[in-house]
Parts: sequence; C-alpha cells; structure tokens
Amino acid sequence: MTTGIVAARAPDPVGHFPHARKVGNLLFLSGIGPRKKGTKEIPGVRLASDGSVASHDIEAQCRSVFENVRAVLEESGSGWERLVDVTVFLTDMKGDFPAYNRLWAEYFAKDPPCRTTVEVRSLPTPIAIELKCIATVE
Repeated sequence: MTTGIVAARAPDPVGHFPHARKVGNLLFLSGIGPRKKGTKEIPGVRLASDGSVASHDIEAQCRSVFENVRAVLEESGSGWERLVDVTVFLTDMKGDFPAYNRLWAEYFAKDPPCRTTVEVRSLPTPIAIELKCIATVE
C-alpha cells in the first residue's frame, strides 16, 4: 500500500482520508469540494438561519473546486493537464449543469479528460459540487 498525500494548499479533508494516493503511475484523488483552505467558507453559498443552503453560486463553486483539485494535483507531483478521468457530483443537475459545463470547457479548452457527471441528493457539507479524479503522475 502507498502513503496518503495531504496537500498543504488544499482545504482539510472533511473526514479521515487523504487528499490523494499514488499507485504506480496513477494518482487517485478523494472527493474534492470548493471549500476555502483554513476556513469553513464555501464560495458562493448563503446559508439560512437554520444552516440549510438558502442559495448558491455554482460558478463560484466550480472555480474554487477546480483550484482545489489543481493544488492537490500539483502537490502530488501531477498537474491539471494530467487528469485522465473525472467524476463530478452535482446537487442540482438541472439548475447547475449549464454553467458547470461552460466552465468545464473553459478550464479544459484543449484535450479534456474523460468525465462522468451525476446528480446526488446531498454532499457531506453544504456544497453543490464535488470532483473525484484520477491523473497520471511520474
């Protein structure tokens, strides 16, 4: 078994797991969300008084999650261009997919990785998007 990788530039995992694990020339990332490092802040989220999500800005969350994934990849010896497969979890496919898909095309203008996008009822924190990634690494 290999040692888990915890990236200093990425938000702390919300459970007992590493950000990534290298096996051979592959890098497997745990689910990465859009939280900001060192805080519980989720870009674009406005919470109601009961703690539920009152509204969210999927564009702000997409940009943040992409940067968090980039940080984990770089600190693990890989890079954005080395992503080969991404599973995307959205909590509102109908409402958020168009903006997310547009931003995906912006961030992966050339030779995008394989992608699967699924809708889930909820994620472990009040986020609207989470990415599970596989990349190559030297």
